[in-house]
Formats: sequence, structure tokens, C-alpha cells
Amino acid sequence: MKKTSTRLADGRELVYYDARDDVVRHAVDHRPLAPVTTTSEIRRDPLLGDSVAIASHRQGRTYHPPVDACPLCPSRDGHRGEIPDSDYDVVVFENRFPSLAGDAGRCEVVCFTSDHDASFADLSEERAALVLDVWTDRTAELAELPQVEQVFCFENRGTEIGVTLAHPHGQIYAYPFVTPRTERMRHSVAEHRTATGRNLFDDLVRRERAEGDRVVLAGEHWTAFVPYAAHWPYEVHLYPTRRVPDLRALDEAARTEFPRIYLELLRRFDRIFGDAGTPTPYIAAWHQAPLRDRRREDFALHLELFTVRRTSGKLKYLAGSESGMSVFINDVPPEAAARRLREVASA
Repeated sequence: MKKTSTRLADGRELVYYDARDDVVRHAVDHRPLAPVTTTSEIRRDPLLGDSVAIASHRQGRTYHPPVDACPLCPSRDGHRGEIPDSDYDVVVFENRFPSLAGDAGRCEVVCFTSDHDASFADLSEERAALVLDVWTDRTAELAELPQVEQVFCFENRGTEIGVTLAHPHGQIYAYPFVTPRTERMRHSVAEHRTATGRNLFDDLVRRERAEGDRVVLAGEHWTAFVPYAAHWPYEVHLYPTRRVPDLRALDEAARTEFPRIYLELLRRFDRIFGDAGTPTPYIAAWHQAPLRDRRREDFALHLELFTVRRTSGKLKYLAGSESGMSVFINDVPPEAAARRLREVASA
């Protein structure tokens, strides 16, 4: 992997990641951009104890532009976007409209391919491996920032999720705090360790592999399953066989197998509803250990993949119980969801 760092016209960092070492990146961003100004502020809720990012500058962010004005497409044929070069493999840049900035953290955009009409599931295994290397490299880079406590790599796909740019891309949030979801996991892990002397993540994966009826896909180094108490109609958790705290700690065997497993999962998600030409909206979220947790080795890196679609043409809305009280009601039994995801395996 070759890494080339440059600056956009407004001073934001952009990094090209190329599979070939002989690629030269020297394109310059000539857009007349003013320096980015943000109003990001972190406020803590005294009742719930969680943090909220206040970012009013995001009201003016790009919203469903036409294809010929896509800011994530390469700059060519008269079009000038966020990526100055005329083509790219994978590119990462600081978000122009970040939720987190400065002492409040950092937000980055990850473009998986220059092909506007593709999706992650369309990538080759070699390109998916490069993306994994990019997520790992960004985790390592952002971990060095003194204000960052946790690094979150994720992808939102589909307008139903709220995506405003159709080009295949993901994001990375570098939080200046530990997220509420991770705090709850850490609490559960600590309680389980006290009660049993064992690791909760290890016990969960062991149980799923033993029972088998919720396992969707299993390799030598990764296991994908629908969790016993899935919140979403179709939700899959993907764990490496060897527990590690973050992407940086994956061994070469796990890194080599990941593209095949993950691409197959994404392709099954696109087939579960049988809607030809209607991609399944989803969120893919990497959970990594907080950077300065003294018990971070007890945390297990894993990816959670889920869709807001509950059946063909129908969405799972977060209504009163979910939004008001955080109590999810799932219409699809996890065992049935896992069975369906096994049925649509690639031939």
C-alpha cells in the first residue's frame, strides 16, 4: 500500500491510498475555497451521562447533488470535487462539514472507489483488503491525537439511512470521549468477569458457534452471526476468532480472510429481500476498544452490520418504545433472519 498525503485548497488533509507503489499523486486542488470554519461543541447530558455534539455549521452541507456535481467523484472532464486527481483507489480526507473538529475530535470521509455507481459489495477482494488496511492506518494515525479517546470506522448506505451523497463512501469519527454504547459494553464485560472469571465476548462467540442456528457464515478466522437478542430485523455481528482490541491488532491470517467473508455478507444483504436492483440500506459499524482503557485487552473488535428494512418495501421505524425508552421490538426472530441469510448464499 502506498500512502500519499496532500492538502486541499482550504487546508484540509487528503490522503491517497494506492495498491501499487509506482502511482504518483501530484494533482492540486484549484477550487476557490475559504478556510473551513466549524462550531463543533460537546455538551454532556447530566441526566443520561452521555455526550452530544452541537454542530450548527452542518446545516449547509451538500445534500443529494446530481451525479455530475458529486463531490466524491474524481476531478475530470471539467468537474472539480473533493478529490483533485482524475482517478483513485481509496482516498481519505477531512470532512468539510464535520460533526467533530479541533478539541472536539475529528471526522474523516473514506471513498472506497472512484466508481460513482458501485457499492462496497462490488469491490474486488483486493480492493476490500486495501480498505481494511486504510481503516487500520487511520485508526493508528488518529490514535496519536491527544484529544481522541475512541476511533469509529463506519459506512452508511442508502437514502433510507439518511445518506446524502450516493457515491460509495464511509466515515471515521475520532471521538474525544468514550461512546455510550461502548461504555455499556465495558460495564457488561466487567460484570461478567467478576461473576464468572471469563471474558463476555469470548463466551458470546463460543455460544453462537456451539448452538449454530444463528450463525450466518463461519471461516477459519471470522464468525458472522445474528445475535440472540438482535435489535434490528436483519442484524449480523462479525468477530475475528482471535480476540483483539482493535483493527491494528489483527494478524495476517485474519486480514487475509476478511475480504471474502465481508463481501459475501454484503452481497447476501443485497439478496435477502429479493428486490432486484434495489440495494439494501445498511449501517456497517466497527467497534474498537477505547484508546486509554486500562482493560482494553478485554474488549473484542467486532463489526455490526444491520439494515433498517424489515421486509420488501417496508422499513423498521424507531417508534415510541425504541426512540423514547431505548427498548427495541424486533418483528423478525433472530433464528429466522439467520436462516434467510444462509439461504441467499452465493452459489
